[in-house]
Amino acid sequence: MVDTIFGKIIRGEIPARIIHDDDRCLAFHDRAPQAPVHVLVIPKHPIPSLTATTAEDRDLLGHLVLVATQLAESLGLTGGYRLVVNCGADGGQSVNHLHVHLLGGRQLGWPPG
Repeated sequence: MVDTIFGKIIRGEIPARIIHDDDRCLAFHDRAPQAPVHVLVIPKHPIPSLTATTAEDRDLLGHLVLVATQLAESLGLTGGYRLVVNCGADGGQSVNHLHVHLLGGRQLGWPPG
């Protein structure tokens, strides 16, 4: 796997506003937020994309969603929020390291694209 900006953030080579850090994932505020609250939840084990996951990643994927849900609560997103996983170039994925976007803090439109 090619090293990405997320790998550098995990290793502490690039600073980030980290709000969660455990043995499996890291969460931090996005540098180019698309909503008042925009947090990225990334696995510490690099997985290029959702399409590269296997059955072995089941627990990790669930953990990412649970962490995002807990962060939404702690960040006061009581009116709702959105979790987004972009997959591939056509899906808007710009970093080849699986990540979950937590977006909230305002009314989010639909459809998103």
